[in-house]
Amino acid sequence: MAMTDPLGDMLTRIRNGQRAKKDSVLSPASKLRANVLEVLQREGYIRGYSDDASGKHPQLRIELKYFEGEPAIKHVARVSKPGRRVYSGSKELPVVRNGLGITIVSTPKGVLSDAEARADNVGGEVLAEVF
Repeated sequence: MAMTDPLGDMLTRIRNGQRAKKDSVLSPASKLRANVLEVLQREGYIRGYSDDASGKHPQLRIELKYFEGEPAIKHVARVSKPGRRVYSGSKELPVVRNGLGITIVSTPKGVLSDAEARADNVGGEVLAEVF
């Protein structure tokens, strides 16, 4: 069966891995997924990620982060989906939990967090929200 939302699949793997208290999870590799993981690492929601070429297809190993036994990511949700794309200008980017969370945005300058997009004065497709 063809996967219609690869990014949503990766976010679900992260969510399920944290609920199961896993140290790391695997996800098929792509540039978009790696860029989203780079934003999550910069913002402190995951410990890191690396390429895992041990299998037939390239994968990304995502190192999950916990604080005092609780997952660092309390909520992760896909905003823009294949059936409904959501775009936002730099001034209208959504604020998650009064600034305690982040919105991940795909912009012409790359995949950025909402704060970075506002600083660069660029908008784009709102991919996900995390807190």
